[in-house]
Amino acid sequence: MRFRSHERRKNLRAAVVTLATALAAAIGLATPAQAAEPALPELNITDTYITGISSGGFMASQLQVAYSGTFKGAGIFAAGPYYCGKGGIVTGLIACGTGLISTDPEGIEAIARRWSAEGRIDPLSNLAGKPVYTYHGTKDPLVRDRVSDEGVQFYRDFGARTLYHDTDPAGHGWPTPNAPLSCGTTFYPFLINCGNDPQGEMLTHWLGSVNAPAASQTGTLSAHDQDRYVPGGWAQWYSMGTKSFLYTPRSCAEGAACKLVVALHGCLSDNKFVGDRFARESHLNEYADTNDLVILYPQTDISIVRGNPQGCWDWWGFTGSDYARKSGPQMRAVVNQVHALGG
Repeated sequence: MRFRSHERRKNLRAAVVTLATALAAAIGLATPAQAAEPALPELNITDTYITGISSGGFMASQLQVAYSGTFKGAGIFAAGPYYCGKGGIVTGLIACGTGLISTDPEGIEAIARRWSAEGRIDPLSNLAGKPVYTYHGTKDPLVRDRVSDEGVQFYRDFGARTLYHDTDPAGHGWPTPNAPLSCGTTFYPFLINCGNDPQGEMLTHWLGSVNAPAASQTGTLSAHDQDRYVPGGWAQWYSMGTKSFLYTPRSCAEGAACKLVVALHGCLSDNKFVGDRFARESHLNEYADTNDLVILYPQTDISIVRGNPQGCWDWWGFTGSDYARKSGPQMRAVVNQVHALGG
């Protein structure tokens, strides 16, 4: 009898798991599975920097401000100021996209000062002298000039050392010398070519000088389990992917002291939409090979439950009211990966 009772309980548990899996799949919420990818390696990381495009640009700003003791500099592409969405998608779309109303720079700075004093973000004094590079195209239809301008002003008001590239007739996209789309394009896969090299410009602003990029990539692009770095161990719960990508030059893999760059894709550009294309074509890997840089590419995922069907990074609060503070779950997931690598 005990054996039969045990079997019934076992079968019941299996049925519940099957039902939960089917329900999760139906509403766009993947259930956690045994990791198919390895953990991130521990490397000899000296300094860490953050960059991103669109929603990844907003997230890069959030990470730079909230974890200013961790990130030595930032690169913001096609985005606006820290805490721009103020916890609401309507505010985010109107103020942080169209620019029809101000992002309220004074109010945002006051909130940041309060959170800094309360220890919810790192001291704002850390931003003084930090290099921040901002890129915004004059033909960007999704993030207007005013929004980008107010983002730059935020950093200037706290003493950051800013470089603002805002003269290209660029659409809403990540500009690289080898991108497939023309400069003014705003379209999938959001990789545009404006005839220049913003990655080299950004890295030079951060580091002072850089070696020319490699003609072709000689390092290794690998996939790694991201679930283990997300609070609770279930990346999809916070609209993140189950894996992230890592580009490692041979020198860094062999123990050389290297700097880490975290690069965040935009909406419609995570693994589900483009595979590893952003990780392969960002034009950061070529610089990594000649400058001892490791490039981490964390991934989001679509989530109907979270109201995030385009796989955006959380810059308006769909993961919770603390999304732009150190306790924000996506923020913690990225920083946990930084620490795992040795940053």
